[in-house]
Amino acid sequence: MPRQSTARIFTREFKEAAVQRIIAGERVRAVATELGVSPKLLYDWWARYERGGVEALVPPGRPRGGVRPARGLRTGLRTRGKRPGPVPPEAARIAELERKVGEQALELDFFERALRHVKASRRPNDGGGATPSSPSSRR
Repeated sequence: MPRQSTARIFTREFKEAAVQRIIAGERVRAVATELGVSPKLLYDWWARYERGGVEALVPPGRPRGGVRPARGLRTGLRTRGKRPGPVPPEAARIAELERKVGEQALELDFFERALRHVKASRRPNDGGGATPSSPSSRR
């Protein structure tokens, strides 16, 4: 029986967070396994990011269901006689909040990695301390 594949849609913030982890030094295969994506896809995102920054992480073409172009942009799509209206303030607010959540996710990932690094570099403490260099005067 052939396997049905469903296309997954990843947000710009998700892609950016994945690329930032790779740039920070994590292995591509480890990030791919953790996120459930193919390493090739991560390499594609990384290449796009290197060429055009965060804006390049959204592929060109027709936006997926319900996504409206920003105010003033022309898409060339026919809309059955209706001109697309301006983006409602709620949609702009939602987009801003999603961007902020993406930034915070990046910061959390950074601090989580930094904490792991600090914990890994600490010496184990057996609690005994060092032995005295000279004998004690107390007997």
